[in-house]
Amino acid sequence: MTPGAEAGWAALRAEARAAMSRAYAPYSGYPVGAAALVDDGRVVTGCNVENASYGLGLCAECGLVSQLQNSGGGRLTRFTCVDGDGEILVPCGRCRQLLYEFGGPDLLLETPAGILPLSEMLPQAFGPDHLTK
Repeated sequence: MTPGAEAGWAALRAEARAAMSRAYAPYSGYPVGAAALVDDGRVVTGCNVENASYGLGLCAECGLVSQLQNSGGGRLTRFTCVDGDGEILVPCGRCRQLLYEFGGPDLLLETPAGILPLSEMLPQAFGPDHLTK
């Protein structure tokens, strides 16, 4: 990875950490923040939001995608997610599907194993194209 590319990932991680600091996680005590680069250069973020019913909590990716749509839409090109210690996380299965909808198979994810395309994290994904056949 080139130095400029790493600086871009570091800036995205900083945005995810800032979002994580605003998470609402009183039940699990596990705050999560996410940040993504949009194809037009914007950065969108999200944090997890829990509630007393547990199962209806919102992952950070949900807030991120809401912000994406609310700020004009577009396609996600890079994504990172961090825990309460600021360490890199991978999205859960549900959120990988959500990211696929808004970033597609070429969306780059920062993972503990390095930068990977979403197609490696969600192989043979079901997506919008399957519904138009």
